[in-house]
Amino acid sequence: MGLMGLMGDVPGVSRAALAVFLSDAVDAASAQAPPAEAMRVSLLSGGRSNLTYRVDWGPHRWVLRRPPLGHVLRTAHDMKREARVLTALAPTAVPVPAVVAICEDETVIGATFYVMEAVEGLVLRTDEDLARLDAHAAKELAYAFVDTLADLHNVDPAEVGLADFGRPEGYLERQLARWSVQLADSTCRTVEGFDELARLLAKRRPASQGHALVHGDYRLDNVIVDPAEPGRVRAVLDWEMATLGDPLADVGLFHLYWIGWAGIDNPIAGTPGLLPAFPDWSELAERYAHRSNLKLDDLDWYMAFAAYKLAVILEGIHYRHRSGMTVGEGFEQIGAMVPQLVERGLTHLRS
Repeated sequence: MGLMGLMGDVPGVSRAALAVFLSDAVDAASAQAPPAEAMRVSLLSGGRSNLTYRVDWGPHRWVLRRPPLGHVLRTAHDMKREARVLTALAPTAVPVPAVVAICEDETVIGATFYVMEAVEGLVLRTDEDLARLDAHAAKELAYAFVDTLADLHNVDPAEVGLADFGRPEGYLERQLARWSVQLADSTCRTVEGFDELARLLAKRRPASQGHALVHGDYRLDNVIVDPAEPGRVRAVLDWEMATLGDPLADVGLFHLYWIGWAGIDNPIAGTPGLLPAFPDWSELAERYAHRSNLKLDDLDWYMAFAAYKLAVILEGIHYRHRSGMTVGEGFEQIGAMVPQLVERGLTHLRS
C-alpha cells in the first residue's frame, strides 16, 4: 500500500467524500461507520484503463472502480454497467465479487463509481508469478481458467436479467466500427498497417455461431485464484467491456494473452503458453470447444480481431499517457506494442 494511500487522498478519490457516501453501506450492514480519518485508500497495481483502488475502513475490505482521469472515450468506462453484470452473475457458476454500492453522483469523487467486496487470493500477473507453479498446479489452473470461460458463455443472459445487456445480432460488425471510432478518438500518430488490418477484418468477418455474455478482456491476471488450490477460481475481475456478443471474441483474446503475443515485450501480463509447466494452447482450445459445444474453425479471424482490439486499447492508453492523464506505472512501453500487435493481426489473416 502506497504511503499516499495511508496519509490522505489518492488521485481520483476524495477520502472524506467517499467516507460520507460509504457510511450508508456500513449502516446498512448494522455497523457504526468508523471515522473518515481511519479510511485507507490506495491505488492498486494493474488495470490501465479504469482505475481500481483498495479501500480499508475498519473491518471492511472493499475495492473501488472508477473511470480514468481526464480523457474518457464516448462508449467506454461505464461503471453502472460493469456493476450490473457483477450483480447478475452472482448466482451463477461464474465467480464474481459482490457489489456493495454504486454511486452515480459525480460530485462525490468526480465520476460515477462502484464499490465491491475485496476477494482475497492470488493474482498471477507476471511470468515470474506463473513460474512458481509446479506442473500439477499449472495444469489445474489452466483447466479452471478455460472452464470458467466456457461456463460464462453457457450462461443464459435472459435467465440472469441480462437479455437487454447488448445487441448480439451484428456484434462483430459493430465491434469493428466501435474500435475504429475509438482509434480515431484516441491517437496522436499514424501506425502503419492499422487501416489494412481493419479492412481485412471487415472483409473476412465470419458468421457467428451463437451469442453469449462475453467478458471482453479475459486473461489470467483478471482472475483471483485460491493460493492453496490454484485450480479454484475465486473471482473473475474487470468486466468493463462485457456485453452480449460472439463468444469466440473472448477465445481469440484468450489466445492472444496465452501465447499469441509471444515475442512482444509487454508490461501487462505474463505469457503462460511460453512456460513448460502449462498445457499447450491446442489442448485448452479443444477443452473449451468440448465444454461450450462451439467450433473453432474460424479462430484465425478472432485472433486477428483480438490483436486489433488490444492495439486500439493500448493506443488510447498511450495517448492518455502522452497527455499526462494516467496514474500508475508501466505505461512507457505501451506505445511500442501497438505496431507489433497490428503486424501480428495481419499475420493471422495472411496465413
